[in-house]
Amino acid sequence: MKKLAAIAAVLIWSTCAYAQDRAITVASTTSTEQSGLFGHLLPLFSKAEGIEVKVVAVGTGQALDIGRRGDADVVFVHDRPAEDKFISEGQGVKRFDVMYNDFIIVGPKSDPAKIAGGKDVADALRRIAAAKAPFISRGDKSGTHAAELRLWKEAGIDVAGKDSWYREIGQGMGPALNMASSSNAYLLSDRGTWLSFKNRGELAILTEGDKRLFNQYGVMLVNPAKHPNVKAKDGQALIDWLISPKGQDAIAGYKVGGEQLFFPNASH
Repeated sequence: MKKLAAIAAVLIWSTCAYAQDRAITVASTTSTEQSGLFGHLLPLFSKAEGIEVKVVAVGTGQALDIGRRGDADVVFVHDRPAEDKFISEGQGVKRFDVMYNDFIIVGPKSDPAKIAGGKDVADALRRIAAAKAPFISRGDKSGTHAAELRLWKEAGIDVAGKDSWYREIGQGMGPALNMASSSNAYLLSDRGTWLSFKNRGELAILTEGDKRLFNQYGVMLVNPAKHPNVKAKDGQALIDWLISPKGQDAIAGYKVGGEQLFFPNASH
């Protein structure tokens, strides 16, 4: 009986250890977290696959660096040039499109730069700079920050060393929106976080619809050949689920106030 009890105890311990081990870490963006998307998606995945997911929500640049250190199993981000570099370095196995939305410029309804209703984002940024209207930049090497810097460059505006109208805060999308709201400043935001944001104050969407504001998200497994601790099987299970019809339907089904925040576009 003692032998049977010992065997049973070992089996129970092994089962518990296996269950605890079925957990992965995803390094992702503040927009996927603060928009509420992960709160919607990940319980569905965990229920379907029996794998728990821990999310580290930071800017895309930081998320990729976490992947480079091998401290995440999967990265889920939105800066295509940086993602391609990650793959070319051998840090990721393969990149997959998952979904998209778009960026918008929000600002005070009083609109001192007079950009409301325009679709040309470069023109909007030039007007903001000319008016020296307050502009909040995330300044955190995130996908949104990288997109913002590309757009300033396309507009022919050098924001490096600008005076007090341009303020880099080194924080995520939610805090940036809060700061823009409290200071009646302009800001580049992803639409998903904006739709989930409650503390809008006098802010409104002022510029949208330019094709340059397209915002694609990609997912990659961190390369287990470089980082043997990566849980490749379970990490790939998340990727496979995200790009599967069930995962894509779950992304499309996430809405706030009746508005869809992300649009699935995985190719099979």
